[in-house]
Amino acid sequence: MRKIQIDLPGSGLVLEAFLDLPAVPGPFPGVVLCHPHPLYGGNMNNNIILAVSRALTSNGIASLRFNFRGVGRSQGCFANGIGEQEDAQAALLLLVNQEEIDPSRIGIMGYSFGGMVALAVGNTNDVVRAIAAVSPVIPANVLKECTKPKLIVTGAEDNIIPPSSVLKETAGMAEPKIVELIPGADHFWWGYEAKVGDMVADFFARVLAFR
Repeated sequence: MRKIQIDLPGSGLVLEAFLDLPAVPGPFPGVVLCHPHPLYGGNMNNNIILAVSRALTSNGIASLRFNFRGVGRSQGCFANGIGEQEDAQAALLLLVNQEEIDPSRIGIMGYSFGGMVALAVGNTNDVVRAIAAVSPVIPANVLKECTKPKLIVTGAEDNIIPPSSVLKETAGMAEPKIVELIPGADHFWWGYEAKVGDMVADFFARVLAFR
């Protein structure tokens, strides 16, 4: 694990981040991880973000987890999802320029609010080859024409983002896509962290690990 900082172009803001690397020689595929809502306690040490990071490194994939603006030691303040998309774009730019990272094998993942950010940014950023979102807020018609591999994971007992709404929105997403509904899990995934981490890591291992 290496602590690094993300400089946001044009704003002067600096975000705190950690680059988590496998314990074998690189270069590695890499995935940017986007945490839950900044105004409701979300940060880069969230249970799902850490579980995914651990599972990725166990599968030979690096991860860059960071705090959105205004969270922890990251500068700035909450920017209604728009600024947070800029944060994720900057995180991707930083990741592809790390010497241990193969810039041709890049993904993005997010949880809850971070899932919305990951879907939006992954749709438009050309360096992103694959997208994963856990319990995401899904804007209408997002990724309708995006042909990048996509993984959407939601809990059957989620009472914050109803699984019915997730299934409705994912139905309109272009292929290839994998949609997983996990029985017994709610929005916070307590007790299911390892399962979610393994699902996300297995997905990225398939789509990023080989050229």
